[in-house]
Amino acid sequence: MSIAENVTIHPSAVVEHPVTIGRNTMVWHFCHVMSGARIGADCMLGQNVFVARTATIGNGCRIQNNVSVYDGVNLEDDVFLGPSCVFTNVRNPRASIRSNELEPTFVLRGATIGANCTVAPGCTIGNWSFVGAGCVVLRNVPNYALVVGNPARQIGWVSRQGVRLNFEDGLARCPSTGDVYRIVDDRVQFADVEQANGK
Repeated sequence: MSIAENVTIHPSAVVEHPVTIGRNTMVWHFCHVMSGARIGADCMLGQNVFVARTATIGNGCRIQNNVSVYDGVNLEDDVFLGPSCVFTNVRNPRASIRSNELEPTFVLRGATIGANCTVAPGCTIGNWSFVGAGCVVLRNVPNYALVVGNPARQIGWVSRQGVRLNFEDGLARCPSTGDVYRIVDDRVQFADVEQANGK
């Protein structure tokens, strides 16, 4: 375990050793990173972020202020966590009962979790999905899904840019980039232009 080159750690932050922190990562005011935590390269941890011992954070993640990444929470690359979103890791917590039965949570590549969301233990947030602000997530979120509300419900699909997709004949084009997406059996896949033209 090691801290790579060009890592910025604010003097008010507490970083226990040993930890792994990748190059060019920034750990800002009043953060607490516990020993054993793994944080990738090119990440940004905003003010008052907590990272537990067994938490893993991939490359290129952006974690906004007041987020706690508890034991059992696993972030893949390029994940965005909005301010004050909340993870949980025990289904039936009691102050008088010490339980090691953590239910792991997985936030897959490119996913966004909006401000003030709560994610129940054991959920998987799919690749490039978008969880709207204030959601309460009680079940898995599919890849590229857009979910909102309490409890969170899917209302559509988004591109890798986070832009709403409108499908016609099973295909959609991102208005921002022109990238093409295919929907098959209620699952969205990234498709190249040749695939789209060949249908």
